[in-house]
Amino acid sequence: MAKSQLRYENLSAEMEQKILNDRVNGTFKELSFKDENAIRRNANRDKPSVIRPAFARDIDKIMHCPYYNRYADKTQVFSFYKNDDLSRRSLHVQLVSRIARTIGKALNLNLDLIEAIALGHDIGHTPFGHAGESFLDELLYSHTGRHFSHNIHSVRVLDKIFPYNISLQTLNGIAAHDGEMELCEYYPKTLESFEDFDKQIEACYIDKKNVRKLVPATLEGCVMRISDIIAYLGKDRQDAEKANIVNNRDFDDGTIGVYNAQIINNLITNIVENSYGKPYIKMDQEHFDALRKAKSDNYSLIYKQEKVGKAYDTIKPMMAEMYEKLLEDLKNENKSSPIFTHHIDYVNKAHYTREKPYEETDPNQIVVDYIASMTDDYFVDLYAHLFPDSDKKIIYKGYF
Repeated sequence: MAKSQLRYENLSAEMEQKILNDRVNGTFKELSFKDENAIRRNANRDKPSVIRPAFARDIDKIMHCPYYNRYADKTQVFSFYKNDDLSRRSLHVQLVSRIARTIGKALNLNLDLIEAIALGHDIGHTPFGHAGESFLDELLYSHTGRHFSHNIHSVRVLDKIFPYNISLQTLNGIAAHDGEMELCEYYPKTLESFEDFDKQIEACYIDKKNVRKLVPATLEGCVMRISDIIAYLGKDRQDAEKANIVNNRDFDDGTIGVYNAQIINNLITNIVENSYGKPYIKMDQEHFDALRKAKSDNYSLIYKQEKVGKAYDTIKPMMAEMYEKLLEDLKNENKSSPIFTHHIDYVNKAHYTREKPYEETDPNQIVVDYIASMTDDYFVDLYAHLFPDSDKKIIYKGYF
C-alpha cells in the first residue's frame, strides 16, 4: 500500500525549552533513584566510590559475567539463518540500553541503573528465543512442577549461579522487564527488601502468571521495560525483511510510523513529552494504541508465520532428549559428561562464595541452568555429540 510522507515527531517547543531551562538552572524534579540508596545482600561488599558508583559496579559485574559473551550467538527472533545481518540478542540488549538511556537522559534519571538493567535483562535467555524458553519451561514443569521464565532466570544467573551481590534495584528491573506486556502508563512500586523480592521470585517459579504481576520498583526500571518493546518493534521488521519473510510495505502506516527509525523516534519523543517531571512513565493514548497495533501486526506478519516457526518443531524433541540425557548423567555422576566438564566445572571456576556448593543444587535445576546458558550453535553441536546416530538435523538457511 502507498505510504504517507515519513513523519518524525519533535518535542513541543514548550517542553524542549523547559528541559533546557532545567538543565541550565539545575531545577529538575528529583525523581531519579539515588546511588546511595542501592540495597545489596551483603552491604559490606561492593561499596561505591567516586570512580565506580553503585550501579556502575552492577554494569561491570554483568558485562564480565561469563554468560554475557553468549548473547552473541543467541536467537533474537530468527534462528537457523547463517546471516550476520540478522540481529542476535547481543545487539538487542545494546539497543534497549541506548533507547532507555536516551529517555532517561531527557528525564534526568539514573543512567547507570538504566544501563545495568538493560544489559542484564536477557542474560538468562535460552537458545532459540522464546520457542526455546517455552520448551524448557515445559520440561522443567513436567519434572518438578516449577516454571522457567527467562527474566526470572536472568536474576538467577546474576544472583545465584554467579552470586555477584548485584543491587536489589537492578535485579528487580531485570525480573520485571516483561516486554510482552505493554502499558500506557508505568508506575513504579516501591520494593523495600530482598526478603520481599525473594518471595516474588519464588512465586514466579510456582505460577508463571506471577511473572506478569512484577512491577519495576524505580522509574529507571519502568523506562527500561517500555524500551524493550521499542527496541524490537521496528528492528524485528528490518530483520524479517532481510530474511525475505515480509516487506515493510505490508505493515499499516500509523501514528508512530512503519519503519524502525520512525518508531524509535516517535515513541521516545511522546514518552518524554508525557513523562517529564512526572512520577510515572507515560505515552498518550494515540501512541499507545499505535504501539499495540504495531506489535499485533508483528505477531501476525512475522512471529506466527509458518516459515518462522516450523523449524522449531525439530528443536523441541532434541531439547527433550538432551534434558533426559544430561539429567541421567548428573544423577549417575558421569564425570566425563559435558554437564560436569562444560557446565559444573565452568561455573565453579568463578570463585564466589555460595550458600552451598553449586553441585548440590537440585539436579533438574542444574540441567536447566546448563541448557539455558547455551548458544544456538553450542546446543546443535552438543546434541550431535550426545546423539551421533540421531536423524534429527538442523538445516540452516545460508547466504546463497
